[in-house]
Amino acid sequence: MLLVWEAVARLAGSRLFPPVSQVLLAMGQGIASGALPYNLAITLWRVAAAFAISMLLGTVLGLAMGGWRRVDVLLDSWVTALLNLPALVLIVLMYVWFGLNEAAAIAAVTLNKLPSTAVVVREGARTLDRDLMEMARSFRLRRWPTLRHVVLPQLYPYLFAAARSGLAIIWKIVLVVELLGRSNGVGFQIQVYFQLFDVTHILAYTLAFILVVQAIEWTMLQPLERKAIRWRR
Repeated sequence: MLLVWEAVARLAGSRLFPPVSQVLLAMGQGIASGALPYNLAITLWRVAAAFAISMLLGTVLGLAMGGWRRVDVLLDSWVTALLNLPALVLIVLMYVWFGLNEAAAIAAVTLNKLPSTAVVVREGARTLDRDLMEMARSFRLRRWPTLRHVVLPQLYPYLFAAARSGLAIIWKIVLVVELLGRSNGVGFQIQVYFQLFDVTHILAYTLAFILVVQAIEWTMLQPLERKAIRWRR
């Protein structure tokens, strides 16, 4: 893919479509100056914070909705409303209500991710094996051992599905949040280079971001998923 990119860009000869060698050179310069690692670290911190909060709250909410019918009826409409509320609207509202600060940025990203996690975990909670739950009660397992050894192993596929889809959502929304109301991060830098029509640096930051996302997928999510579901084999 990189070779095709290089060849096509050189044939086009346009500053709006730079070759990959030029983009990699810009990446190297950004790393050497420290600007790219700094802004990438800021963005990753926002992603990690929003991801952790949304996964925790979404899992609790999904378990409650999947386990208790009344809770599901009470909260279903609210979850559906959040699912269908445009991310841009929620981001703007958070900034208008709470100001252009870090807490508003994290809250906006978290609220965009939370309903999808809740829906996925709710469906997982509905498929829990009732016989296994009854067995846990028969052996008088306490709540934490039951959650750890009976509930969570059955929920792992749903949790990892929510994590993957959630990261895909959060990566994109964090950039929009930074573009609209922060003074640092990858999204802010892309906005700056957009105003300068500097496609080379836009692609350099984008490529660096993609490489980090892939590294997290390969080194963290996939090994954790294999370890979590090995009991099924």
